[in-house]
Amino acid sequence: MAILNQLSLFNSTSTFPSSATEVYPNASVTPSAPLCTDWPPVPMTTLIPTIYSVICAFGTVANAVAVCVLAHGGASRRTVANTFMLNLCVSDLLFLLSLPLWAVYYSQGYSWSFGRFACKICGALHNLNLYASVFFITCMSMDRYLAIVHPLRSQSARDPKRALLTCISVWVLACACSAPTLAIRDTHYVEALEVEACVILYPDDTWYMTLTWMKIVLGFLLPLLVISFCYFAIGRHLLSTTGLVRMQNPSHHIKTPSFKLLDSHESCSNSQRPPTPCVSPSFSASKPLEGRCLERVLWTVAAVVLAFFLCWFPFYCVTFLDVLSSEGWLDGCWVKWTIHNLTPVTLCLGFSNSAINPVLYCFIGNHFRGRLWGLCKGLCAGLKARGENHSQKRGSFSTRLSSLSRKLSDLKDLAIVEPPGPV
Repeated sequence: MAILNQLSLFNSTSTFPSSATEVYPNASVTPSAPLCTDWPPVPMTTLIPTIYSVICAFGTVANAVAVCVLAHGGASRRTVANTFMLNLCVSDLLFLLSLPLWAVYYSQGYSWSFGRFACKICGALHNLNLYASVFFITCMSMDRYLAIVHPLRSQSARDPKRALLTCISVWVLACACSAPTLAIRDTHYVEALEVEACVILYPDDTWYMTLTWMKIVLGFLLPLLVISFCYFAIGRHLLSTTGLVRMQNPSHHIKTPSFKLLDSHESCSNSQRPPTPCVSPSFSASKPLEGRCLERVLWTVAAVVLAFFLCWFPFYCVTFLDVLSSEGWLDGCWVKWTIHNLTPVTLCLGFSNSAINPVLYCFIGNHFRGRLWGLCKGLCAGLKARGENHSQKRGSFSTRLSSLSRKLSDLKDLAIVEPPGPV
């Protein structure tokens, strides 16, 4: 299939339709199969902006609160888990701040009205978050694996300073992966739509295939493999530890090693509060981990993997389908319809992971919620104290004014009562 002009209006790789009345997110190859005229198109100009607005509103608030809580505190709070969480939230927050511009872009029929510089920056933030967020999630998974499965041997490796160096390396690697897309993204007038669009101008098919495969492999397959291995090993370790304790104490109430938070050393007690997914084993007979608590830990661990998989797997499936279509290995009406219509929709699903991350990694943790509550109480106390000081100042001013008014009244009365002096 001959590539005429490989463009990408956003981040997908599908093609423009032959008719300009229907808007699709990409531009490029001449379709070798007719579009499905009897299949209804997805209303991109209304559906996509709505989804982006919801993701932006919820994700920005959640990540901003998480950043404030994680960044607040002294050196004792700067743990390995907190370092990775903070950088993950910053990465998601930077990208979410650019979503309103993409929402306007879609609502205006792919007309970019914010200038060339904003086009490059917003495109760079998307690709930077695509790589950085998944890299940080992978680092957090490996850290939890070391803390739970190998708690003693990993004590020296799990150092906050090393975690900081790891975060710097992740940012550098994510910037390097995003640099090619930053270089080739630009504003371009699309005659088929009669709009000035923010597009990826692939120099040739080699660029397109290289960047697409890099995104699939580095941004999804390898991280998913590492994350799945880490949490599978964590689940197996937790279950085997529980089985061992049951065999050693068959006549007693089921007791297993208590699991303490990585960032607070708060044990998982028998309360009904959901535990954080960030746990490490610590043998303590005083606070046992009951079966219900262990079940919550395992479900939380599974939720981390499922959230990442469910959010990004559909998008990469459509992307891989587009690769097969571009190479001529797959063709047909349904292929074209799927690429044209489902690419931006599945991309929205992937973006929702940025809003889900702080919920999974922060808000379900007891200690995080405690710090958030303490921060809120401190803020409320500060506002109350400021209000009381203001009231005291107003009261003091009112008292002084009343005293002065009484003195003036007394002087006036004296002037009236006393007889006038001799003339």
